[in-house]
Amino acid sequence: MLGQVYMYFFNHQMMVDSGIAVDGVPTLNLIYEMGARTLVMALASIYVLITQNPKQFLVVLFMNIFREGQEMIIDPLFPLLNAPTSPMVDFWIHVVIVAIEIWAFITVLKVTRKNNKI
Repeated sequence: MLGQVYMYFFNHQMMVDSGIAVDGVPTLNLIYEMGARTLVMALASIYVLITQNPKQFLVVLFMNIFREGQEMIIDPLFPLLNAPTSPMVDFWIHVVIVAIEIWAFITVLKVTRKNNKI
C-alpha cells in the first residue's frame, strides 16, 4: 500500500506508463484523494500490526477484503497497459488473495471470541 501511496503523490510518471492520464485538475483531485485514502489504510494497518489487537485487526482485514474484492472485478475489466498478467490470471490472483484474507478474518475472529470467553 505504501508503494501505491508513493505513486499517487510523487510518481505520476509510473501512472502514465500504466496508461492512466494525469492531466488536469479534476484528474489530479481523484489521484490525490486515492493517495490519501490508501495512506489512511496503510497507517491503520501499521498501527494494528504494532498494537497486535485482534479486534482492530478484524477491521483492517474487513477493509482489505472489500478492497481486494472490488479490485478482483475492476482490474480484469479495466487492465493497465503494463499489467504483468492477463486479466484472467489477475482475476484468479485476486480470488486467492480474497480467500486468504477471509480465512485470516475467520481465524482472528475465532481467536477474539476465545479471548473474550477467558
